[in-house]
Amino acid sequence: MRLDVISIFPEYLAALDISLIGKARRDGLIDLVVHDLRDFTHDRHRTVDDTPYGGGAGMVMKPQPWAEALGYVDRLAPGPTRLIVPTPSGRPFTQTFARELVHEPHLVFACGRYEGIDERVYDYAATDLGWNVTPVSLGDYVLNGGEVAVLAMVEAIGRLIPGVVGNAESLVEESHEGGLLEYPVYTKPAHWEIDGVAREVPPILLSGNHSAIAKWRHQQRLERTAARRPDLLHTSQFMAADAIDITPAVPADAPELLVLQRACFVREIAAHGNDQFPALTEELPDVVDGLSTWRTLIARAGGRLVGAARGRMLDDGVTWEIGRVMVAPDLVGRGLGRRLLEEVESIAPREATAYRLLVAGGAQRTQRLYKKAGYRPIGAAAEVAGTVAMTKRRRPPAEGS
Repeated sequence: MRLDVISIFPEYLAALDISLIGKARRDGLIDLVVHDLRDFTHDRHRTVDDTPYGGGAGMVMKPQPWAEALGYVDRLAPGPTRLIVPTPSGRPFTQTFARELVHEPHLVFACGRYEGIDERVYDYAATDLGWNVTPVSLGDYVLNGGEVAVLAMVEAIGRLIPGVVGNAESLVEESHEGGLLEYPVYTKPAHWEIDGVAREVPPILLSGNHSAIAKWRHQQRLERTAARRPDLLHTSQFMAADAIDITPAVPADAPELLVLQRACFVREIAAHGNDQFPALTEELPDVVDGLSTWRTLIARAGGRLVGAARGRMLDDGVTWEIGRVMVAPDLVGRGLGRRLLEEVESIAPREATAYRLLVAGGAQRTQRLYKKAGYRPIGAAAEVAGTVAMTKRRRPPAEGS
């Protein structure tokens, strides 16, 4: 991924040489270049600003240096480019937006100063250079310039590039992933005392019961989000925590499971490239047989079966295969699929050291969702035509479990 940053204070961006982003630059994972806007001026004072037309306080950045700087960058890296302009009047920068931007091949950041950049620069970038121009706001406040915002955005985007953060699983359970804030975290010692006051780690985290821990963490995420950022909550998230019951499936659930999988997987026909994959061709006896060879979990809300997932050990004795992670189409995007995935991971036997699942080769959105959960593609799968296998290393069991 290539990133270009243009600023009149290039030394402000020196922080991009340290920590994980600096290491990623040295390792070649990120091609990041900082340019001095004043290098594109032609007077002895290296002037980049002038008074605004129409009057008013402050100064406006001149169009010519910016046009020359952007044109220079375009010649260095021709091709699809997105110009990010930090401004209080822009689109809010969010974790979801960061995940969108990480798929761009080339990002250019324009660090404005004073009252901003002459508006004609954006028209030049869009029409003459053919760039996608996107004004972006870091938050509902005003900074002296765009450099602080760019530092934050580059770090938020850069850490999502595969290989930048050593343990990809650490990206999964963070604030704003799945629309909720992160749950509280603890480390050793379990009993900590300071100033005569003892503070304990919640007992559930020492229990070794991974299913119960997953439920506790999800509830903590909801409660923290409700207390700190109620604006992020959707009524369906309360439903996912409080009204959805996840239990092992029994043969009596098979008819509903058959209907659910057909409703869910009919959308996958185009992604698979055919309509003959098992989830669509199975009949009721096949679903019943599957309950005997897979450990299947179902999710119900108000008596309605709204989701399911299943797992089984492969013959290698160390891989827990996960399949049929399904959510009723009208509830997609509300966090239930992630919860089901966590639940089916948590019931894997202790000897399982890795998870494996299949996903349609053309289902890019679904693959991205699994990547967010820590899974990585390993190539085409032989079991079902048109699918890609993805794997994830299992975290070691908690101490004492």
